[in-house]
Amino acid sequence: MKQKIFKAIEESRALVVELETELTARRAVSPEAGGEGELEKADFLFNWLRNAGFSVLERHDAPDPRAKGGVRPNLIATLEGENRDAPRLWIMSHLDVVPPGDASLWKSDPWTAVCKDGRVIGRGVEDNQHGLCASLAAANALLTLGIQPYRTIKLLFVADEECGSLYGVDWLLKNRNLFLTSDFALVPDSGSSDGLSIEIAEKNMLWLRVNTKGVQAHGSTPHLGRNAHLAACDLALALHYGLCEKFNRKDPLFNPPASTFEITKKEANIPNINTIPAEDVFYMDMRILPCYKNREVFAEIDRIKSRIQEKHGVSIEYSVMQEGESMPTDAKSPFVKALSGRIEGLYGGPARIVGIGGGTAAAFLRNAGVDSAVWCRINETAHQPNEYTVIDDIIGDAKIMASLMIDEY
Repeated sequence: MKQKIFKAIEESRALVVELETELTARRAVSPEAGGEGELEKADFLFNWLRNAGFSVLERHDAPDPRAKGGVRPNLIATLEGENRDAPRLWIMSHLDVVPPGDASLWKSDPWTAVCKDGRVIGRGVEDNQHGLCASLAAANALLTLGIQPYRTIKLLFVADEECGSLYGVDWLLKNRNLFLTSDFALVPDSGSSDGLSIEIAEKNMLWLRVNTKGVQAHGSTPHLGRNAHLAACDLALALHYGLCEKFNRKDPLFNPPASTFEITKKEANIPNINTIPAEDVFYMDMRILPCYKNREVFAEIDRIKSRIQEKHGVSIEYSVMQEGESMPTDAKSPFVKALSGRIEGLYGGPARIVGIGGGTAAAFLRNAGVDSAVWCRINETAHQPNEYTVIDDIIGDAKIMASLMIDEY
């Protein structure tokens, strides 16, 4: 039976290219990034699913007045399994994409998919249409052959992954009762070029905006002012080195293995050279090993902040731009073991269990108690000009997804 399914998936290459082409043409950029949202893409996909024979379809619209139609759509296509008692398998991909960026860096129109040398090129073809199309190719093969999966399969297509999932999986978890702690979830949104890396853990994320306020003065009389920029520089160094020293554990699951506390963006303060600035703003991007809690980091930040305030006679405030904590999935989970075995069988090497510093929507499911693995075979061209994905890799990933749909584990 499996070989028959694999043959049907092999024969779906033209379908995969057609899907990539249609999906790319529908610009699902979030309002935060200057777009209209995912409505047109979701409408196309819903109709495609219905015409392909998916009879159990749901749409869950998160209200967003900024978006086209006033909603951010989330779709679910269900294939009922033979064994209703077996853990259900969710495959979650996202509908939204990032803007193309500098058009001069693209060799073709980013919104027109180009098929060349076994690749599909265009904005979103990898992130996240690779995983989306692989899941559709797998499920469509079962439908076409009239094969019922062993377990119930839930294909979930969410909005707003690129800008925090407020209208996507986070909204679904807060507003719908969809998931069970017995469920498994595959999130094909990150991976490696050999297809052997399975991500089961993410570092905690903490982004801060740090605002230092002092007293403005002439550059020749700095003693009459309180230099906000100087204090901010002192603070930035103290935070970077102090936090690295305080939270210094290492975990080989991650690369890099330590927590990172990086000073990143800097806002302009004054336009001229000969003025002592009264205000200065910088930003921090922190990726923290999950053995620590963000509240521990906040406590150390507050301690360092108080010392710098007293030293320079300034006031310092910070605001949280983004924050997330994620529980890891157990590497010995039956689902992780099942995925590892099927990857090894098809891609010819031992699977690597890894953690990442970036954030994925899997974090929300893990925090809800759902064993989740992030995996696919990609060359990591997401967000780049001339983003591409390899058609053979979509087909291979679809075979692994199909095996997870029909096998017992």
